[in-house]
Amino acid sequence: MKKSDFYFDLPQELIAQTPIERRDQSRLLLLDRTTGEMEHRHFYDLPSFLHDGDCLVINDSRVLPARLIGCRSTGGSAELVLLRDLGEGKWECLCRPGRRIRPGTVLTFGGGELTAEVTDIVEGGNRIVRFRYDGIFLEVLERLGKMPLPPYIKEELQDSERYQTVYSKELGSAAAPTAGLHFTNELISKISEMGVKICRVTLHVGLGTFRPVKEEDIDDHKMHSEYCIVPDETARVVNETKKNGGRVIAVGTTSCRTLESFSDTDGTLRAASGWTDIFIYPGYSFKCVDALITNFHLPESTLIMLVSALAGREHILAAYKKAVEERYRFFSFGDAMFIH
Repeated sequence: MKKSDFYFDLPQELIAQTPIERRDQSRLLLLDRTTGEMEHRHFYDLPSFLHDGDCLVINDSRVLPARLIGCRSTGGSAELVLLRDLGEGKWECLCRPGRRIRPGTVLTFGGGELTAEVTDIVEGGNRIVRFRYDGIFLEVLERLGKMPLPPYIKEELQDSERYQTVYSKELGSAAAPTAGLHFTNELISKISEMGVKICRVTLHVGLGTFRPVKEEDIDDHKMHSEYCIVPDETARVVNETKKNGGRVIAVGTTSCRTLESFSDTDGTLRAASGWTDIFIYPGYSFKCVDALITNFHLPESTLIMLVSALAGREHILAAYKKAVEERYRFFSFGDAMFIH
C-alpha cells in the first residue's frame, strides 16, 4: 500500500491546542468496524457500550518532564529532549541548536544543578549525553524539566497533569498515551463496577510516534522501537476474557501494539517485557485485540494505518471525513473514537 492511501484533508483549526475542561466531556465517535456505521456521543457515554465480561487494557506509562532548557558552555541557549535511558547517567536526546552542539560540549541546567556533556552523535542526528548531578535523577528532572508536548501543539500547557492520564504510574514516556487522557477516576470506577476488568500494560512512548512516514511504499518504512511490559496478572485476565467470550478492548494504539507484540498466533497473551517495533497496517491479522479506543491521528501516519488495519481503510477515511465535517477536535488533546 502507498502512504498517500492514508491522506485526508485536515483544517489546521481542528488541531486541539488545549485540553477540554473536563476530560470525559470530549466527543466520542463510535465506529462499527464491520459495517462502517457511525454514532456520535460523548466520552462519558462509554459505559453504555461496554459489557460485563469485557476487559479494558490501559497503558500506565507516565510522561517524563523530559524537556530541559539551559545554556552551552560556549555561550547561547540549549534545549534537550530526553528520548532513551542508556544507563549509567547516559541518555539519547534530541538537541537544539543541533549545529552548535558537538561532542565535548557541556550544557548547564538549573544554574548548575544539572550538567550534561555531549559524548557522541548517532544516526538521525540525536546526541548521546552524560548527565552529572547530586541526588536522584528523576527528582532533579521533576524540578527542572518541562513537558515535551507534540510539535503541532503551539500553546503552553498550564497544568502539566493534563498531559498525564489519571492512572499514569511508570515514568518513562517522551509523549503521552493520549487515548487515556479522556478517562476520569469516576469513569474508571463506574466501568469497573459494571463487571468490566481493567488491566495495565506499560509501553514507554518514544518521540518516534511523531516521526513521519517518508517512503511512499509503506512496506519500506522502518518502525521505531519502544519498551513495553505485560504483567502476569494482565496476561491471566486477558486470556480468561478471551476464553469466556468477552472482548479485549485496547485503550490507545500503544496498548494495542503491546498486546499484539506479545500474543501468540492463537491469541494467547504472554507475560513478558522487551522492545517492540511492530508495524500494524492493513493486511495485518489481529491476534488479541477486539476493539480499540483511540484519538484522531495525523494524515499518512503509522497510527492511522493501525486503525485502518482494524476497521478497514475505507471505513476509517469515511469516519475521519465525517469527523472533519462535524468539527471534531484532532490529535493529542482532541476527541476520541471507539472502534468496536
